[in-house]
Amino acid sequence: MSLLRVEDLKVYYPLRASLFAPKKFVKALDGVSFEIGGGEIVGLVGESGCGKSTLGRALVRLESPHSGKIVLNDIDIANVKGKASQKLRKDFQMIFQDPYGSLNPRLTIFNAIDEVLALHTMLDKAARRARAAQLLEDVGLGADSLDRYPHQFSGGQRQRIGIARALAAGPKLIVADEPVSALDVSVQASIINLLQDICEKTGTSFLFIAHDLAVVEHIASKIMVMYLGRIVESGPAREITQHPLHPYTKALLSAVPDVGTPAGSRIILAGDVPSPVNPPSGCAFHPRCPLADDHCKQELPLLCEITPGHQCACFHAGE
Repeated sequence: MSLLRVEDLKVYYPLRASLFAPKKFVKALDGVSFEIGGGEIVGLVGESGCGKSTLGRALVRLESPHSGKIVLNDIDIANVKGKASQKLRKDFQMIFQDPYGSLNPRLTIFNAIDEVLALHTMLDKAARRARAAQLLEDVGLGADSLDRYPHQFSGGQRQRIGIARALAAGPKLIVADEPVSALDVSVQASIINLLQDICEKTGTSFLFIAHDLAVVEHIASKIMVMYLGRIVESGPAREITQHPLHPYTKALLSAVPDVGTPAGSRIILAGDVPSPVNPPSGCAFHPRCPLADDHCKQELPLLCEITPGHQCACFHAGE
């Protein structure tokens, strides 16, 4: 059974225009649909500017959808506002990319976690302090960290604090927006292992956003590939990495360093990601795709199941 179901989600940002000019929008998300099951880690990958972070922020209601549904625990949270939104917020939390900017430098670690506990629990202050200490223990930090300030910790330690804060309300879904991209390579593996442990022990589901397929492959059971505000391929992680169907996915995989792969096998895409203000007609990837033909330029391919559980939006899937 699905914990989260997203249906045809669109997030448009209006652009300033002259009084008599037609309205224009940045189509950051343009019809995204997917599901996440309970206790599942789903990876989301794509180039910078493709809409990954916008999707994550929309799921935790930091961005307002233009249209579509975000159904969490059978409740459509897409348009819930006010006190009702605050009540539901304990069920979904976010881990941000920047471990330095996501913590208030003037608050102690206890105060940062206590903000969440005071809002979403009925515990008194002593119990909240005990709970904060336990959360820090759970993420590999000691209770002696409670009264220290963010500047006294390394980047990896700050990200662990951010994870503890996200866990404080006991959420059912956590959106992790590139949580390891700002960290040293030596620290990344420990954070990934921590998130996997949390998923196994608590049953919390994760949407793990990254631009590196090699990282996502190690943590996610399912991978979604996004291009210009749309999901272009989706399926089991091993299936995506071993048998990619979309030319864009193949290009992303070719960029992953591999000792056993010949140096000349990398797929170099021509040009840049098109503007989401004026996306190309038909398939948005066709200006950069080596397989594109007139059909691709005129008609938008829909995300269809090619093999069991493996979906792709491409007229030339698997070629």
